[in-house]
Amino acid sequence: MLFAQIERPAAARPGLRQLSADFSAAQAANGFIAFIFAASGPVAIILSVGTKGGLSTAELASWLFGAFFINGLLTVALSWRYREPLCLFWTIPGAVLVGPALGHLSFAEVIGAYYATSLLILLLGLSGLVKKAMQWLPMPIVMGMVAGVFLRFGLDLVRALHGDFTVAGPMAAAFVLLGALPALGRRLPPLIGALIVGALAILLAGRFDGAALGGLGLAAPVVPVPAWSVGAMVELVLPLAITILVVQNGQGFAVLQAAGHKPPVNLVTLTCGIGGALSALVGAVGTCLTGPTNALIVSAGPARGHYTGAMTTGLLAIGFGLFAPTFTGLLLAAPREYIMALGGLAMLRVLQNAFAAAFRDRFTLGALVSFLVTVADLPLFNIGAAFWGLIAGYLLSRILERGDFSAS
Repeated sequence: MLFAQIERPAAARPGLRQLSADFSAAQAANGFIAFIFAASGPVAIILSVGTKGGLSTAELASWLFGAFFINGLLTVALSWRYREPLCLFWTIPGAVLVGPALGHLSFAEVIGAYYATSLLILLLGLSGLVKKAMQWLPMPIVMGMVAGVFLRFGLDLVRALHGDFTVAGPMAAAFVLLGALPALGRRLPPLIGALIVGALAILLAGRFDGAALGGLGLAAPVVPVPAWSVGAMVELVLPLAITILVVQNGQGFAVLQAAGHKPPVNLVTLTCGIGGALSALVGAVGTCLTGPTNALIVSAGPARGHYTGAMTTGLLAIGFGLFAPTFTGLLLAAPREYIMALGGLAMLRVLQNAFAAAFRDRFTLGALVSFLVTVADLPLFNIGAAFWGLIAGYLLSRILERGDFSAS
């Protein structure tokens, strides 16, 4: 009875032959781009937050190990068993939320809050309450929030074109050309073409900073001892849980459902609780079903093979976790406009689909308010704007779009 609410896999485990049939160049491209996204800007956020919080180099390396290696293992296992793209990483807003806390709490107290948050999420996953809440919230309002979160990727593409056209310009041209010629695009997916052309542009322009590369080195996890502080629990546990379950997982579920998938909500919630506890063992912030990374994975190719793209991302994450210092230096050696352009091009169709789902027919005013509050990006009570976007959109729809609730 304890696991009665956990969804069972709808299909049998795929063998090597099935994996080979479902895998393709498009899935490989999706998985690789999703990994590049996760290993670039989000890594910079971890390094920034940890450095300002006074963490040592060893503690930062351990955080990166947990964020990639542990979540990579979970991603491969879940995506393979359920034949759904279920890419798990760490909560980026949660990492940002922890930053100010490290100014007046010890790292041990923060780790204690991580464990408490993981226990709360695990219990919610077993209860089935999260799935019921997701069914209760209208999808257009959720997609309005998702569009607000993803808008910055489209804007980053424009900024990359303006800030470094010698790199971003050829990437955009390659993407458009391969997209306009389907016969060619099937052989070389547009995103992979943009990635290759951008790399060549960087090399030809002499923009690759080889000095940023370090030697090959394995990560050495550090196991911090937690401390149990009422202040840390009050400040962090509820905001972290809301960030993971609503802001991050809410995006992930909405993106996957919009792409035709049926993610196991309770199972994912339970896994986030387990993954968060395992990550806390090595000093990493909690596990979540990421929105942007899963959106990149489902951005192209047949839906039946998307799980192989997620497995590709997971395998690359495992390797990154093992060699985190080396790969971080490699990514930092490339101009930031390269990553901005790559992520923006990958998210164009995803952003288009989010807008279409949010403003197609019902709940459009609620979706608009959800979008606007999210874009404003003004946190309240240490909880990110995406959560308040959902609350504001839902409440306004309840007042001004009552007919839509009756119709649905």
